[in-house]
Formats: sequence, C-alpha cells, structure tokens
Amino acid sequence: MKIKKDDNILVISGKDKGKTGKVRFAYPKDEHLIIEGINFQKKHSKAKGAVKQAGIIEREAPVNVADVMLICKHCSKPTRVGYRILEDGRRARICRVCREVID
Repeated sequence: MKIKKDDNILVISGKDKGKTGKVRFAYPKDEHLIIEGINFQKKHSKAKGAVKQAGIIEREAPVNVADVMLICKHCSKPTRVGYRILEDGRRARICRVCREVID
C-alpha cells in the first residue's frame, strides 16, 4: 500500500469528495484507511449499566485506499506515488508531479 500513517490525503470519490485529512490508521491487508474528520458514521449504542451511556455516537469509518490521493509535502498537489531506489539501497516513495522524495 502506497499510503502510510500520518500522510496528508485528498478524498477523490464518495460523500466526502474534495476534503483533506491526515491518516490516523492504515490497514494494509484490507487496503483501508481511517482519516481524521472524514467518513463519519452514526452508531446507536445501548446503555451498559452505569459504565456506558446510551445514545448516538459519531465515529470515523474506514475508507478504501483507491478513493484517496496523497498530497505531496513539497508541491502541495494531489499525486500518484512512485518508487525510486536511493544511493544507499533504500526504496523511497516519490511524487509523480514534482519527482521529489516523499519519505
């Protein structure tokens, strides 16, 4: 998966199209992300004695990685992600717009 935790992203499809946020959690196996302030869903909860109060809770739901684009730190534009092998042998993510190393 080309998007990691703490990356800034832009949502490109769905009800939150055009919004930006920061990745809180990444689930590479499922190819889903949880993003701050994006894709809120309401959950109705029952009271559990004196511990938990009943009510409607809004929480962030996972978003598919195909519905978002990474925002480059250098050019501040949404971009696809590529890879480049650096001189020391590490593999680094690069911006396809400005060709700068993201990591």
